Amino acid sequence: MTTVETFEILSLTDEARNVVTDALHNEEQSAGLALFVEVTGTRGAGYSYDLYFSDRADAPEGAAIGNDGGVTIVVPEQSIERLRGSRLEFASEGGGGLVLVNPNVPTPEEVNPGVPANILALGIDGPLATMAVEVLESSINPSIASHGGRADLVALDEEQRIAYVKLSGGCQGCAMSRMTLSQGIETSLREAIPSLESVVDVTDHASGENPFYAKQ
Repeated sequence: MTTVETFEILSLTDEARNVVTDALHNEEQSAGLALFVEVTGTRGAGYSYDLYFSDRADAPEGAAIGNDGGVTIVVPEQSIERLRGSRLEFASEGGGGLVLVNPNVPTPEEVNPGVPANILALGIDGPLATMAVEVLESSINPSIASHGGRADLVALDEEQRIAYVKLSGGCQGCAMSRMTLSQGIETSLREAIPSLESVVDVTDHASGENPFYAKQ
């Protein structure tokens, strides 16, 4: 198991450290507990996180383990580089809470899983992509905006005629999003672009407000 200086990866402000320490003291069996911090996915243009207490002995192989002012911190291996240089702060706004300030941002491939990297790199400036964006902005988004939804073209494979679409807002995690995609978005795109072969939903529905896809 790798042990490194955690402050190179994640540090705590004094206020955040006090909050964590108080929470640890309220645990029935606080001895041996550590603060686990890991990246669980992406949310918007940033990462999503999970912070929890668990026994230090449960740290997975390859995790970074360190100490900040008496607080033992564990960062799983897959989150080390994604969290390097981060800072855990306490924000008093909105009732107060811990906020993780991270200088790192997800790569385009992380933000848009399911889209081939070479297709993503092409952008959405091609003729078919331009048409698809126009359909989404003029026909689809105004109609789904009533429940806070939005659909955006992430990429379009002009050769294979495949459109990759991401839903957000009220459509992310909504149980009706499959119907919205197949009967609304796909139908409208195919009518405007008859040569379009398929429309692929690359939304991370599991992290929406009302997810209907169970996290694995």
